Amino acid sequence: MVAVSTASTREVYGRTLLELAKENPDIVGLGGDLNKSTFTHLFRDEIPDRFFDFGPAEQNMMGVAAGMASAGKIPFVSTFSVFGTCRPFDQIRVSIAQAHLNVKIVCTHAGLLTGEDGMSAQSIEDLALMCSLPGFTVVAPSDGPETAEAIRAAAETPGPFYVRLYRPATPVIHTDGCDFRLGKAEVLRQGRDVTIFSVGVAVSTALQAADDLASQGTSCRVVNVHTLKPVDEAAILEAARETGAAVTVEEHYIHGGLGSIVAQTLGKGHPVPLETVALDRYAESGKPAQLMEKYHLAPSDVVNAVKKVMGRKGP
Repeated sequence: MVAVSTASTREVYGRTLLELAKENPDIVGLGGDLNKSTFTHLFRDEIPDRFFDFGPAEQNMMGVAAGMASAGKIPFVSTFSVFGTCRPFDQIRVSIAQAHLNVKIVCTHAGLLTGEDGMSAQSIEDLALMCSLPGFTVVAPSDGPETAEAIRAAAETPGPFYVRLYRPATPVIHTDGCDFRLGKAEVLRQGRDVTIFSVGVAVSTALQAADDLASQGTSCRVVNVHTLKPVDEAAILEAARETGAAVTVEEHYIHGGLGSIVAQTLGKGHPVPLETVALDRYAESGKPAQLMEKYHLAPSDVVNAVKKVMGRKGP
């Protein structure tokens, strides 16, 4: 069942980062003029000598983060997703990815849920960009509890990370604890007829769709693919073999995200019918719920995709 409570992943991030900074003096914070919005102002206000604000100079911020990492620090770099992935991509590619430095890029305000800020602020390509970088670990937590565990894992695991978070509070999936394991997909619901692979905020959408389909006699397995890179290929292939059909659900552009990764995995390991629920264009300004409905990312769209893929499934 989808939980009715909500939590802000960006606030969970800010509080978790402050806890980690108190535990580890090598952790430093870098912000891009949006520290209250990313909740890294908590770090700045309590440990000001280890927090650095670069204003709207994200390319410079990434270069400095690389320098700090090369000197043994653990930089957590935070801003909005469009400013933390699109604008400084060349600096991330050359200074962080190619050098394989221990920089943690944690971005909030991802995807359509940025809502009223409009098209230019809605990062729908961020996962594709960051998954394209060799050596990067890419994580999109499904809720607040998983965010806390993902940030701790990032701090403890060497190498560059990208973590995707959101502007509004989102449904809490893990109400009874979170068994987050980096690189290991999480089966949230068992099912025999089809597997719904989901990521980030779309996990709650997938669970709602599975509930709706259960009442219609379709048994859906729901898998939370929180780590897109390295992806849990074994879990994807096991689910494909056992259910014989798959649907991917993501609040991201259709190319380069979860759907592309699952399709590639199935194509080389165990092909089955596949449908993808994802964005196919840039959106517009609006309330997040309205945008999710208009651009076909609602539970009803997942239900339709499941019905479509079931029609293509063999006996």
